[in-house]
Amino acid sequence: MLKAKIIPVTPFQQNCTLVWCDETMNGAVIDPGGDVEIILAAIKECAVKVEKILITHGHLDHAGGAAELAEKLEIPIIGPQKEDKFWIDQIPENCRNYGLPMGRTFEPDQWLEGGDTVSFGNITMDVYFCPGHTPGHVIFHQKEAGYAFVGDVLFQGSIGRTDFPRGDHATLIKSIREQLWPLGNETKFISGHGDISTFGQERASNPFVGDNV
Repeated sequence: MLKAKIIPVTPFQQNCTLVWCDETMNGAVIDPGGDVEIILAAIKECAVKVEKILITHGHLDHAGGAAELAEKLEIPIIGPQKEDKFWIDQIPENCRNYGLPMGRTFEPDQWLEGGDTVSFGNITMDVYFCPGHTPGHVIFHQKEAGYAFVGDVLFQGSIGRTDFPRGDHATLIKSIREQLWPLGNETKFISGHGDISTFGQERASNPFVGDNV
């Protein structure tokens, strides 16, 4: 069974998420944007053996702590899709611009594409390519648990920004409707910021991408 613990990190209160298999206690960290010591404390508290880091997209608040965490735990970084390389390359510069502790750039051990899978313990998650917020954004879906980890594609009551370089509003809306909605109304999702919601709730009420828009 999939277990998840949200760990808010950085001044942006980004939902870094520790996920694990409760049968093996092996797991992964999704989007370690910073505050690596806080993430390490949560890993210790939950007694999880982290196998890998999973990245939804290259923005600093999602990927800024990945290199440090990978180094400390001696584990690989998986994702995002390769079109986000330019964002990963800008992490140090963007941290300076926002006055944040210096994040490091990195080369993922594996770039992801839609249709790939990632696993830890006895858990396998499907990868979906969902550009729009960034050009290389991916999300992770665990069918049996009915959970998706969607980064900054979709939020409770909102959607990802598209005013950053290579963001595209129409592409984001298409990603949500063609990649997320087919995963089912009952699917719960943890986004990059804010509260947990379901795809059904967003289809019914989201003012940007609901079915009545």
